[in-house]
Amino acid sequence: MNNKFVGTGVALVTPFNSDLSIDHESLANIVNYNIDNGTDYLVICGTTAESVTLTKQEKKDVIATISKATNGRLPLVLGIGGNNTMGVIEEINSTDLSGIDAILSVSPYYSKPTQEGIYQHFKAIATACPIDIILYNVPGRTSKNMEVDTTLRLANDFKNIVGVKEAGNNMAQYYELIKNKPEGFLVISGDDDLVLSVTLAGGAGVISVIGQAYPKEFSEMIRLGLKGEAKAAFALHYRLMDVIGYIFEENNPAGIKAVFETLNLCRDTVRLPIVPASNALKTKIQDFVKSF
Repeated sequence: MNNKFVGTGVALVTPFNSDLSIDHESLANIVNYNIDNGTDYLVICGTTAESVTLTKQEKKDVIATISKATNGRLPLVLGIGGNNTMGVIEEINSTDLSGIDAILSVSPYYSKPTQEGIYQHFKAIATACPIDIILYNVPGRTSKNMEVDTTLRLANDFKNIVGVKEAGNNMAQYYELIKNKPEGFLVISGDDDLVLSVTLAGGAGVISVIGQAYPKEFSEMIRLGLKGEAKAAFALHYRLMDVIGYIFEENNPAGIKAVFETLNLCRDTVRLPIVPASNALKTKIQDFVKSF
């Protein structure tokens, strides 16, 4: 099993200055805050990072800032995915992957390929990619579920496909993956609200959004879950439950950035078409942060 990716990974935001340029100082601070408080690995340029709004140069700069701040202290996962298979392979080939432990590659969105199309997409990527791959199934964003049979077929056929970030918000699908996966293959939850149940059922932990704001409590919850200590883990889950709901109430990452602004870790600035959290949501988030 690739133990690098067992526990709590976080899908880092990209902080922006008020002029929409990248706030590299805040980004480095968030990285250190997570390392100091128990996060196990970092995910760069995922959906939460507003990666679709970043230029190629900005992505390089973000990777450089996070790599420098991390300084080899934690494993790094880089988001490289899309619905143009040749384009994804080209990005893999043109990216300096030294210091990157795996890529996180989202199932093709918008195109709505068949299950065979999804399989062939990842087969081409796995054949071209020199490092480990974590598949990413998020049907709420891609409009197409990567079914259990497809995920398991890929897991069995390619040694460098080491896990799946499953974010279908579907416990039955999680159970089926965990029950039937090959030994060592990681089922990682992408659903902050379900992750504890998934971990207790045999999952490998999480790639979290809220975890980067409350890394101490969230990573402790996952550690307890991995040890099967359900009662203590659920006590932490219930403390965090409200804010997990809040950050996804309108849009990700507007919600998590509102949390960060309240914690004085970065501004709540986002790039269009995302807009900042509404005042009503911000009030709920501020009340939670103060009482927590």
